[in-house]
Amino acid sequence: MLNKQVADLRKDYRLASLDENDVARDPLVQFEHWWKDAIKSEVDEFNAMTLATSTPDGYPSARIVLLKHFDTNGFVFFTNYESRKGQEMAANPQVSLLFFWRELERQVRIDGVVSKVSAAMSDEYYNSRPPGSRLSAIVSPQSRVVPHRSFLEEQVQLLAEKYVLIEPVRPEYWGGYVVKPVKIEFWQGRSNRLHDRLLYSQEGSGWKIERLAP
Repeated sequence: MLNKQVADLRKDYRLASLDENDVARDPLVQFEHWWKDAIKSEVDEFNAMTLATSTPDGYPSARIVLLKHFDTNGFVFFTNYESRKGQEMAANPQVSLLFFWRELERQVRIDGVVSKVSAAMSDEYYNSRPPGSRLSAIVSPQSRVVPHRSFLEEQVQLLAEKYVLIEPVRPEYWGGYVVKPVKIEFWQGRSNRLHDRLLYSQEGSGWKIERLAP
């Protein structure tokens, strides 16, 4: 039996529309337009995106990561290479990203192939992070079982004492990934659930644009 309080939750979307004649021919250009809209609209954590990966035998997993750069090469984020997502991406490089900008009633879904960025790019970003974040990247055996929180806090404190006079160096097991898109879908919420969905698919050296049913 349905939980009526949950089933009756609804919102009617009325902020904007999305038309084939108004969008850029290149999805990265269109993404940049929407990105700037998100910045101007002060969307909360507009660079937060869901990263979906899967094991070779098809078990999916998803989590929120933060976009740190994008250009014609793709979408960049940073994490622990030995984490669950790192291991899954090593085994199966096909991934999806999803942005949800609630304040603009928009979503962007990106399907693509992931690979590691250069060591130089990972070093540059790592060295730009706050000191505490750099130490946490060294200490955390991400996705693995630890005995308790104080275990991590103690390790960070020991490292902080070690690196009083010298800068920590990026560990080899931490760095960046770039997702090269093969499909990008732009979703604009519309009234009565008749949403606008435009799908860009790679076609030769260009992109094909198609409208999807909501």
